[in-house]
Amino acid sequence: MTIDIVIGIIALVVLFALEGRFAARTAQLDGRLRHGANNLGIALLSAAIGALVAPLLVASVGLAEARGWGLCHMADLGWIGCALLTFVLFDLWMYAWHRANHEVPFLWRFHRVHHTDPAMDSTTALRFHPGEILLSTLANCLVLMALGMSLGMLVLYKSLMVLVILLHHSNLAVPARLDQRLRLIIVPPSMHRVHHSERRAETDSNYGTVFSFWDRLFGSFRLRPDPSRIRFGIGRYAERTWQRPLQLLRLPLEPLTADPDQQTTGSVLKP
Repeated sequence: MTIDIVIGIIALVVLFALEGRFAARTAQLDGRLRHGANNLGIALLSAAIGALVAPLLVASVGLAEARGWGLCHMADLGWIGCALLTFVLFDLWMYAWHRANHEVPFLWRFHRVHHTDPAMDSTTALRFHPGEILLSTLANCLVLMALGMSLGMLVLYKSLMVLVILLHHSNLAVPARLDQRLRLIIVPPSMHRVHHSERRAETDSNYGTVFSFWDRLFGSFRLRPDPSRIRFGIGRYAERTWQRPLQLLRLPLEPLTADPDQQTTGSVLKP
């Protein structure tokens, strides 16, 4: 078990406990154990797939090192310089990949499993279809080789990433001033709750994983003046039967018909 997984488990337990005491949406507290169990059920299936294909990541890193491929192997930056540069560039890649998952219909079939959660909390951060995990791992292999990123650098990135994504998916009531300060650098709950809105114009915004400035840079930044009124989901598949792991597994086979609510344009605020 790598350090990023250990950090993720500890952070999830702590955040889930805090959500029960300091919830942003108290209405979501009813049934949250069942909700969390469903999300962790699909997460465990995805983790199994991730573990099976993890050797591909190791092989990609080893191949790039042996052949001298990638930015870090071609530039004399030192470990620290390379780690900082690849951390930022890998997060840029995560932004691009996330955006592609919304804009490419085939990828959206899998990614919408993450977005059909009608009650977003910390467990939603782990709610991904195994197919998406497989596709992202294959894509990440190419990016790791292009960057010349070591496994240590990847674990460093994932360790911080898991903390940020658990936080910005959480149902934790983060003070507005703190949220605003976090927003200068990382993606806070206020941004990501908009991303999980039923409104398609809002769903297709705030793609950042760790750093929030990518959305400002590429014009996808969006806030809501009334965050408590955001309805999570995609306007479909919110029924309890669709929240079960086995049903979520077959969701990519369902039609890509857009719900009318997803065509509604939301409010936009400047950073």
